[in-house]
Amino acid sequence: MDQKFKILVVDDDETIRSVFRAGLMAEGYDVDTAANGAEAIKKSKEAFYNLALVDIRLPDMEGTKLLTEMKQTVPKMRKIIVTGHPDVKNAIAAVKGAADDYIIKPAKLEDLVKAVKEQLQKQTEESKYSEERVSEFVESRIKRLQSDEPTA
Repeated sequence: MDQKFKILVVDDDETIRSVFRAGLMAEGYDVDTAANGAEAIKKSKEAFYNLALVDIRLPDMEGTKLLTEMKQTVPKMRKIIVTGHPDVKNAIAAVKGAADDYIIKPAKLEDLVKAVKEQLQKQTEESKYSEERVSEFVESRIKRLQSDEPTA
């Protein structure tokens, strides 16, 4: 892995935070944790995270609310809802809360890692596309400005 991706795991269950953290660190990711929504919001304002794994039920707020409260980063932080309470209502709330994926507990570590890799790949592709678009804009703007120069 050329780039060191940073992941935030948000879950009130210390065991889940530890297992997710250890498993993702073994894959080469830089992993931070938060036990509740307030801590996650604070951390997302202080540091850059490529991806957040968010439990749908936290002691201080719903995970779907946290998705919209966390600071957006550039490139856009990818967000995966993790729930032990799967139902249609939760899935709809996750989608409306801008979740990029939805994982059901108990999650196999290989399934979690696969979802994380897929989301980080999408983020990388989006970032590359955005950089290319900015570069194209700058190049076309320079050409336009040069063509508008008065000749002496």
